[in-house]
Amino acid sequence: MPRQTTIRHAIETSGIGLHSGSPVKLRLRPGAPNQGIEFRRSDLEGYRVEAAAANIARVSYATSLMKKGVFISTTEHLLAALIGCEIDNITAEIDNLELPILDGSAQPYVEMLDRALPRPQRRPRAYLEIVEPLELSEGGKFIGVYPGRGWQLCYEINFPHPAIGRQRFELDLTRESFRRELAPARTFGFLRDVEAMRRQGLIRGGGFENAVVLDDRRVVNGPLRYADEFVRHKMLDLIGDLALLGMPMRGRVHADKAGHALHTALVKRLMKERSRWRIATGEDAPSQAAEASMAGSAALI
Repeated sequence: MPRQTTIRHAIETSGIGLHSGSPVKLRLRPGAPNQGIEFRRSDLEGYRVEAAAANIARVSYATSLMKKGVFISTTEHLLAALIGCEIDNITAEIDNLELPILDGSAQPYVEMLDRALPRPQRRPRAYLEIVEPLELSEGGKFIGVYPGRGWQLCYEINFPHPAIGRQRFELDLTRESFRRELAPARTFGFLRDVEAMRRQGLIRGGGFENAVVLDDRRVVNGPLRYADEFVRHKMLDLIGDLALLGMPMRGRVHADKAGHALHTALVKRLMKERSRWRIATGEDAPSQAAEASMAGSAALI
């Protein structure tokens, strides 16, 4: 039976926030069994903000959490790394309001977790198993979850840019596939949007060293790490946002031009609609409801 996992010892890094541009120190510490993922603001007497649907805050260009006015921003890359590396229980301490962007991907966080040495715990790992489909759409954007074995993802994007266009990527999520196919994929942005976004207080820490940057025709700071790095990064963001369910998923996820707002809307709806999922452990076979629905949902992705 898969067991919950934490890290053996604390580890630190530092950098700047993508949107705030402010310096920040990050320290990852082992977590107790059943603790889950939690953030602490070391500059605010260690105030705790759990990585949970109830704490989802403003969502636009990043996924943020807020609890009683205490804000934690740009959480998705670290959360994706924790899910991808199968770390269940951990405390992330930061001394500012935004996590460091590092190189714009989850790879530096994966490397941190490796150095901290993952350690199994005595408690079994729990999974959120989808037993009834749920679909959300808004303004041409779509996301759906369906019963399925393992954790299967499909993401599609369509940007009217010669270096991007329509891209589709599918993945069966495992530790190995996350490291190989997703962790190095970086966030991206367009030079034409920089001035307007900075007027809104965004991407003050963004630059060629922590994002893929495009002008109107091409990638300015190539080469890309993958030919389809753009859609892979969107899938990475999705995994980080789904971490706010509080446990890894068992099911199929299909997203089309979705983005953070729709990802987190799905998380909130799932938490409200308890009949659409059950909690399973590693030894559990898929429920009868999931088995019955698999054939019907197979053509949807």
